[in-house]
Amino acid sequence: MSQAPRPFGLPRAPVPKALVPVNFICVAPGAQSVAVVGDFNDWNAQANPLTQAFDGSWQGSLKLRHGHHRYAFWVDGALQVDPRGQGVSRNDQGQRVSLIAVS
Repeated sequence: MSQAPRPFGLPRAPVPKALVPVNFICVAPGAQSVAVVGDFNDWNAQANPLTQAFDGSWQGSLKLRHGHHRYAFWVDGALQVDPRGQGVSRNDQGQRVSLIAVS
């Protein structure tokens, strides 16, 4: 099966990359507030707050693009590395943060 010819000089439209739902869970039962921060939300602690579950963990889901992302949990005003993360890196301020690969 062949594609229809394109008029000369017109570029192909870029194929949008799908967003993939990613679940985040932070075990911090004594925390007052928890958010997930990362390169996907410009490290903004107000952008993606997590909701406390009945067991005391904090949970939420974000849709992220394919690729590798640096992130951390913002627990009561302090960064916390995710022990379930797929690796550890450093953010632009040199702080330890977690890595996740989205495919």
